[in-house]
Amino acid sequence: MKNDLVTRIIGAVVFLLAGLTLSDQLLLWFPALEAHLMLTRIISSLLGAVIGFIVSPAISIRPLRRLRHTVQQVPIQTLMSSIIGLFLGLALGALVAYPLSLLPRPLGEFLPFLGAVLAGYLGVMIATMRADIAHTIRERFGGKTQAECNEQTGVAHRSILLDTSVIIDGRIADICTTGFIQGELIVPLFVLNELQHIADSADTLRRNRGRRGLEILRQLQDSSPVPVRITDEDDENVKEVDDKLITLARKLDAHILTNDYNLNRVAELQGVAVLNVNELANSVKTVLLPGESFSIHVIQAGKEMDQGVGYLDDGTMVVVEDGRAYIGQTVDVTVSKVLQTAAGRMIFARRDYA
Repeated sequence: MKNDLVTRIIGAVVFLLAGLTLSDQLLLWFPALEAHLMLTRIISSLLGAVIGFIVSPAISIRPLRRLRHTVQQVPIQTLMSSIIGLFLGLALGALVAYPLSLLPRPLGEFLPFLGAVLAGYLGVMIATMRADIAHTIRERFGGKTQAECNEQTGVAHRSILLDTSVIIDGRIADICTTGFIQGELIVPLFVLNELQHIADSADTLRRNRGRRGLEILRQLQDSSPVPVRITDEDDENVKEVDDKLITLARKLDAHILTNDYNLNRVAELQGVAVLNVNELANSVKTVLLPGESFSIHVIQAGKEMDQGVGYLDDGTMVVVEDGRAYIGQTVDVTVSKVLQTAAGRMIFARRDYA
């Protein structure tokens, strides 16, 4: 906000001076205005200042912000290749500018500039294409894959790509602290951009989820024993974030860490290994077999008549038959049936009558 105000003030001053200069030009075009010389200059200056105050951010700060945002999303390899190609193209344009300037007018006046622009554009295009071609040749003809590089350097663990959903979920921070995850966590730049987009959402719930994800990511970088790296590698031909993740995972020979069911299935169909936090949570829940006894605190009524519902420490739901009358109490029960559902494990138990 402060930058916008400073820009508006500077723009008002610049346009005020431009309006004053324009007033002198108007006097040359319309000599009749010389009788109102002072009034003409005041009106032109004030009009220029008002226009400058209004339009200055739109022609200065805002385009620069859009340009910065665009540059941040471009992979560093593509950006460097484009800059090198631009310089080489402009150098070529400078070489051909002199002979073009010797052509008869008007060709000799605009063809050098047109040639420089065309040479710069060709330089950028060819440099970016050559970067892609070099990468393809390195991979397909004698190049080393990520897995081969890992084997040669003694790295036994694959890298793990983090999905947006698993970052927002937050359990990844606790899992990393336990030391169960080995390797390197990689956060693609397009995932980080999606988190930022969610954090800037007008919807309060989405905004809070996005901010929580950014906070979890900062916590991972600050205190996680597992190294966390942000990469700008991307495939510009792929639009969806999930598809980008799968493409990048195949390119880096990495796993994907997520709790998104659809991404899990699509990645597995394409041969990409997936680590699902929800499946991990279900796997480490308490295992109780039919006939085992334990104590449960009944906290609410079940769907069926006389049923009570309680929860184990790991969140597993326990449905107690004839437990409605014991809501708010802790009772001894015996497992009668264990049901595995898509949402997790559910235990049915009956009260022990001792």
